[in-house]
Amino acid sequence: MKIAGFQKSSFVDFPGIIACVVFTPGCNMNCSFCHNRHIISGNVPLVDELSVMDYLNKRKGMVKGVVISGGEPTLQPDLVDFIARVRGMGYKIKLDTNGTNCEVVKSLCEKGYIDYIAMDIKANTQKYSLVSGCRIDTDKILETVEYIKKSGIPHEFRTTFCPDLTMEDVVEISDSIVGDSDYYLQQYREVENCGQPHPREYLENTAKRITEKGGKCIIRGL
Repeated sequence: MKIAGFQKSSFVDFPGIIACVVFTPGCNMNCSFCHNRHIISGNVPLVDELSVMDYLNKRKGMVKGVVISGGEPTLQPDLVDFIARVRGMGYKIKLDTNGTNCEVVKSLCEKGYIDYIAMDIKANTQKYSLVSGCRIDTDKILETVEYIKKSGIPHEFRTTFCPDLTMEDVVEISDSIVGDSDYYLQQYREVENCGQPHPREYLENTAKRITEKGGKCIIRGL
């Protein structure tokens, strides 16, 4: 599998587990605020997969999980094989995804390969193309959301509160995942020519609106 980056340890990317993070190159979105833009083109120097597997083999029992992130991991044709080998070493797997490839997510889950899923919901349906920087089939996004909600696999949904989104937009997003799913509202980190972050109070009031409607909303990044 193509690997564009490898973080040897993380205490925050996999809830409750010390994990490594594998970053895959390439993405089918082009979000202007993406902080991994250096790898989304897919034309980047790659990390030797054998060196990653060797590290994981040596750290068995000390590191408990592996996060597969990106870019968009479900674009990788060797993803299933890579995850199967890593799970065979005893690691738990967390998948980060933008939700555009529901069939890949389903396949991995039905094989029992995934222990935790984090799906980024970029926007409400009306603004998806604006925020993601490309044409998106929002029906596919909603299909993945519904599958993850019903999968029985621990999961979270998250949205970066970029300048293009309003409080009403985010409340609308939360309506599609209301229930037992955790929803994380992430503060936008300023990127040149992409606008200013919303004030802290605006994020807090948005989260309050969501919880008052019966949803769960946790703010990250303040």
